[in-house]
Amino acid sequence: MIWSLLNLTASIPYIIYTIGLCARLKTAAKESHYKAVKRIFRYLVGTTYLGLWYKNGTHFNLVAYCDVDFPRNKMERKSTSSACQFLGEALNSWCYIKQKTIFTTNWCSHVLWIRNPLIDFSLRYTNIQIFHDNINLINLSKNSKTHSRSKHREIKHHFIRDHVYKKEIKLVFIDTNNQLADVFTKPLVEYRFIFINEKLKIIGNRI
Repeated sequence: MIWSLLNLTASIPYIIYTIGLCARLKTAAKESHYKAVKRIFRYLVGTTYLGLWYKNGTHFNLVAYCDVDFPRNKMERKSTSSACQFLGEALNSWCYIKQKTIFTTNWCSHVLWIRNPLIDFSLRYTNIQIFHDNINLINLSKNSKTHSRSKHREIKHHFIRDHVYKKEIKLVFIDTNNQLADVFTKPLVEYRFIFINEKLKIIGNRI
């Protein structure tokens, strides 16, 4: 059941957080977990009309939204990071990763990985905006003097600062209310869930 749901996350992005939690518990599943998975299936059956919408257009700006959530994981005390990338208004990539440390930069390297093949189509991007709601992270990328006081971050993670200086990426602060990556990192109340899905262009079609 879990593997079937994991396959669905390739086309249904907003369930990736819930499925990720279930996947962590599959080796020691309890009756309550089994009921939770069945509830997910019932939800999917009732929302088959929802799907990603891609419209025609000439707007091809590459932007990303990234979020890191640490305190909600009470079992393993490991951070969970998520990210989604837009090419124009089209959602073209999303991810959900449980990290070994509190902070990581997988989402930054993923944005750069998406940028590289676009060069073959004469689409060259500089200062790619990455929206993040952690002001300390943004300040860290701009000020190397704070690195000595950031001992919980591994040295390899400081390559963000190098890409910022090269003007390849640009970290931009965004308030939590407009952080679209929240849907991949934490459970949301209904109005927030609907709001973010609309921004991700997940639209219902009952035809």
